[in-house]
Amino acid sequence: MKLIAKIFGGLFLLLVLAVIGASMWFWFTPVGVNNYINKSMIQLAKDDPEIITQLGIIDNTPLDFHSGKLADYTEEQDEKTIEKIKRIRAGLDKYGPDGLEGQELLSWKVAVWFFDDLLRQTAIDPYGYRVTQLSGVTTDIPQFLTDTHVIKNEKSVKRYISRVNEFGRVLSEVKSRVEADREKGVVPPDFILEKSIGVMEAFIEDGAADNPLVTTLPAKLDAIDGLSEEKRAEYVAQTQEAVEGVVIPGYEAMIALYRDMLETADHDAGIWRVPNGDKIYEVALKSFTTTEMTADEIHAVGLAEVDRITAEMDQILVSQGLTEGSVADRVKILMNDPERQFPNTDQGREEMLAYLVELNNEVLEKSKDFFTTIPPQPLEIVRVPVFSQDSAPGGYYNSPALDGSRPGRFYINLKNTADNPRWTLPTLLYHEAAPGHHFQISASQLIEDVPVLRTLSLFGAYTEGWALYAERMAAIDMNMYADDPLGDLGRLQAEIFRAVRLVVDTGMHAKKWSREEAIAYMIEKTGMTEAEVTREIERYVVWPGQATSYKTGQLAILEMRARAEQELGDDFNLKAFNDMVLMNGAMPLGILHEVTDTWIAEQQAN
Repeated sequence: MKLIAKIFGGLFLLLVLAVIGASMWFWFTPVGVNNYINKSMIQLAKDDPEIITQLGIIDNTPLDFHSGKLADYTEEQDEKTIEKIKRIRAGLDKYGPDGLEGQELLSWKVAVWFFDDLLRQTAIDPYGYRVTQLSGVTTDIPQFLTDTHVIKNEKSVKRYISRVNEFGRVLSEVKSRVEADREKGVVPPDFILEKSIGVMEAFIEDGAADNPLVTTLPAKLDAIDGLSEEKRAEYVAQTQEAVEGVVIPGYEAMIALYRDMLETADHDAGIWRVPNGDKIYEVALKSFTTTEMTADEIHAVGLAEVDRITAEMDQILVSQGLTEGSVADRVKILMNDPERQFPNTDQGREEMLAYLVELNNEVLEKSKDFFTTIPPQPLEIVRVPVFSQDSAPGGYYNSPALDGSRPGRFYINLKNTADNPRWTLPTLLYHEAAPGHHFQISASQLIEDVPVLRTLSLFGAYTEGWALYAERMAAIDMNMYADDPLGDLGRLQAEIFRAVRLVVDTGMHAKKWSREEAIAYMIEKTGMTEAEVTREIERYVVWPGQATSYKTGQLAILEMRARAEQELGDDFNLKAFNDMVLMNGAMPLGILHEVTDTWIAEQQAN
């Protein structure tokens, strides 16, 4: 994985280059902190063709210089990026904080925290694992090519084929980086190597002709007006040739390397197992929670929340006549009840998607009473690509393109519909779609007169914290479960899932829990299926600290709201509070506390 990808984690493709195209005018505005931050973001991202395409602004326009290319994944490019970050951060001190106030001061504070965080991460090399079952070029690039690269004419087809050929170079570059990491003692644990090998083998096992990079192309070619059958066949053949000639050999080489590493890999789960592992986790916790909380403090909060939520779940289960056994055992009964599941068939999957669309329409209608700003960007609900569903989470969200060419997308994993019984789906939707990630990320694109950094969702505790806050708001404020106690149980099951994450993430990475200990604890406390829990635990293994951002952020936003309610009393306005949180954009939690205090004072003055 290239440096910027590693820095921004799973969000990086959504975010960094919202400046290109839409913000060219920044070069001609008066010099100031906003302009400096915008130029800095352009400097950071302009060498990354994937990010430019993800934003959907200048592909297939006269400004398109990039859409036939993939990024440089070499160590030399990483070193250039690090030096660029250092120069940018030093330059910020020339613009503040003296002489700044209001939104400009807020922008400066957010930018300082952001670039300081990048420097903390880039000071450690390697910063984790470069290719896993969930991340890295072997999973990211195929989905980028099939889902994000836009094919609308013959030029864009040729650029697609060029990128498929470029993929061979990328695989070679990353393989060299993995080998260098191995020399430094950074090798994933055996079970991660096994899962990564399985994902890579699944991608190439059917050969070039049936590879997704080839099979997804014909339907896109059909949409090009005037394209002859001969040209269509020629483009498919060229793509197949590229997959056969450079992509499959690249995967085979990576698989061989991973098999070789597997022979001597250990089974320990935590990042403490690699050189600088303790420091990596310390930096990761600060980055993902945007707080100063230690692993021990986070662990303790998690244990307390697990106890609280378990008691609330028990009350609902008893009210439904389920009184015997542990909470987790009773939840398992509901999870395994076929009457509460969609059939694990193509028809059942279509029914699940239709149900999610219906839920989304319902919550959107109710949202008008709780939000001043309703994002106008549309939302699609689609399934996780089959080639990545084995190791993908239950659901995730991708942001809309800034130019409106691509809607926001909620991806639902349909590998096994039993993983998501009907009563668990509402909360998953409220988290990923409305009023969760879709509201937060889409609303951020609407913010005006601030640097683009302020409109990006780069702070996990804020973005995931908002999504969990949205889950709770859908239940407590919007009353979405008024006639659905099991739906509310699903909400609490999702919440205890996030509380358990605090325990198992810190357990593995700071307290040296094994993979098996973490799996057993999560099953015991949540009642989730073993297959689903295993995917989750193995995700935390390769993404240290990220899982702690959700609950940490939710608790922080709830604390800010409680403080506002207490200080404002009858003058507290929930729509105004929600708007304040969303329409100032994502930021570290400490800075959000300051913004909330200022907002409370302004409300009191008014």
